[in-house]
Amino acid sequence: MSSTNSNSNSGSSSGGSNSTSYTITSTGTNSQDNHYCHRESSAGSGYHYSNNDGSYYYSNPNGSTYYNNGNGSSTYTTPSGYQVKK
Repeated sequence: MSSTNSNSNSGSSSGGSNSTSYTITSTGTNSQDNHYCHRESSAGSGYHYSNNDGSYYYSNPNGSTYYNNGNGSSTYTTPSGYQVKK
């Protein structure tokens, strides 16, 4: 099942106001009972996990990643590998 959505990256430390249209290519639950979603856009592919412990992880088409541990701490990693922790 595919659907098109508008994705705003305002929650990641990536600058905030970029909006990208993407198509969800697969969703489901992995063996640890965590939700995942794979998506495609004109910029490339990415995915996210929403974990049972409240944490979540995004892998973006530009190579950046965002991890939130669900307890107030997060790490944004730029495509070049620089990390910003909050």
